[in-house]
Amino acid sequence: MAQLTNIPTLAELTSRNEKPDVLFWVGCAGSFDDRAKKITKAFAKLLHRAKVKFAVLGAEESCSGDPARRAGNEFLYQMQALANIETLNGYEVQRIVTACPHCFNTLKNEYPELGGKYEVFHHTQYLKTLLDEGKLKIEGGSFKGKRVVFHDPCYLGRVNGEYEAPRKVLSQLESELIEMKRCKQKGLCCGAGGSQMFKEPEKGKKDINLERSEEALSTKPQIIATSCPFCNTMISDGVKHFNKDSEVKVLDIAEAISLADDL
Repeated sequence: MAQLTNIPTLAELTSRNEKPDVLFWVGCAGSFDDRAKKITKAFAKLLHRAKVKFAVLGAEESCSGDPARRAGNEFLYQMQALANIETLNGYEVQRIVTACPHCFNTLKNEYPELGGKYEVFHHTQYLKTLLDEGKLKIEGGSFKGKRVVFHDPCYLGRVNGEYEAPRKVLSQLESELIEMKRCKQKGLCCGAGGSQMFKEPEKGKKDINLERSEEALSTKPQIIATSCPFCNTMISDGVKHFNKDSEVKVLDIAEAISLADDL
């Protein structure tokens, strides 16, 4: 696996009169959450492996504003969004890739009305393109023949209609890809959407993350694959709740690829 070397900031590249092929939008989870940092590193290693010239904003990146808007604070959302758009437009950014479906949806669908018009990719879409172009090659390795179930993130699947890319990338691991009863258009939320990640759940029959984790575990998987840092956290907590964390791994697709022995 390619070693992770120093990743330049957009400011550093600009000072050398260079432009990246794509800007990697890391997101708040990928920057500050210890678990999600592993996803960030895994995806960055894959970009290095594919010889993609990319950069990050570093300290100039701020929250996309998604949590504020979902929580009903439109004023805060627009403040955050406009500040980011000013930064992105100042660097004349054209293409962005992110491993967070929440950031993906906000940058792709909500920033244009405020003047931020970019070509935005979710990391599974970008990985699929790299595979299709032959820039990245994957073989099953340690995942060959293992039972893998994929959880569709709401903001990638039902909101943006992307179901093929993550499954195409997972298929390269030569694992046994299985589906939950509620998948794709009928997929169930992990429980983190709508800013619910940042508050305690209301009283009810069962926490949503436990409902979804139980459904995933019922397929008898060895790996539960996700492509969202929030989903990863919620389902990991659910798997631990059912005392299955020693038997079942919860991995982002980028992590699964980077861990494949043959890469």
